[in-house]
Amino acid sequence: MSGRLTHRRVIATTAALVSAAMLMTACGDDKDSALGKKDDKAPFFKMLPPDIQKSGKIKIGSEIAYAPIEFMKDGKAVGVDPELAAALSKQLGVKYDYKNSQFDALIPGITTKRYDIVMSAMTDKKERQGQGLSFVDYFRAGTSILVKKGNPENIKTLDDLCGKTIALQEATTNEDVAVAQSAKCKTDGKGEITIQKYAADGEALLKVKGGGAVADLNDFPVAAYNSQTSGGGNDFEVTGDQIEAGLYGIGVGKDNTQLQQALKSALEALIKNGEYGKIMDKWNIQAGAVTEVTINGATS
Repeated sequence: MSGRLTHRRVIATTAALVSAAMLMTACGDDKDSALGKKDDKAPFFKMLPPDIQKSGKIKIGSEIAYAPIEFMKDGKAVGVDPELAAALSKQLGVKYDYKNSQFDALIPGITTKRYDIVMSAMTDKKERQGQGLSFVDYFRAGTSILVKKGNPENIKTLDDLCGKTIALQEATTNEDVAVAQSAKCKTDGKGEITIQKYAADGEALLKVKGGGAVADLNDFPVAAYNSQTSGGGNDFEVTGDQIEAGLYGIGVGKDNTQLQQALKSALEALIKNGEYGKIMDKWNIQAGAVTEVTINGATS
């Protein structure tokens, strides 16, 4: 998957899933969502590969169904990645052309040159680097603990979940984290965790909201978004530090070092001029912001 370290992708809300389906039905995979205009005087235009300079656009592959990183609203791709893409396009002097795709098709889309880059909350992993990608890393995300507003159980760490009931989406890294922690709880004599597993995270959230579970384990940006938006920000809150955080990266063909360096320089400029921070602040995910841009920074 993208943000998770497993293959599966988590849809943040049912609404996001429906919106993505509507996009695919209404306009297919090839709808041009380009913004901006070609500007050969832009700071990093001349760093771009000649073919992109000539075409005046970067083709971006993304599965647009993962709020708040990328999702559909009023028929338009919005979120962290689209806003970063717009800011990068100004630094690079070219348009960006968003292509909606199934997540599994994104890496093959790079190797077949359907896309120039992938921006889809994709975790930088050694395994993916071995599939022909390099990553320009721009965000850090791990598992977060989401609890009811006010944190009535005073949960701060995974150890505080021992002997309690939690809810989460099945077949995700978050489930792996919970299972490992439950085993630790048992070894420590604190009581195993009762893990309620659901096909969609929205069901897990309803359990927590209704008091049937004390917490939901979720990707940090999704947890942060739900804490900010659900019930006008009155339903949930994120507690404790991120767990097993990894780097999100912009996927680029491994041999396309010129584009990698152009993106790295443009991102560094956005961090320096404050635009990157403004996007993180807007979506309430400052805790995942990076202060330096790495290429292939994954350790596993």
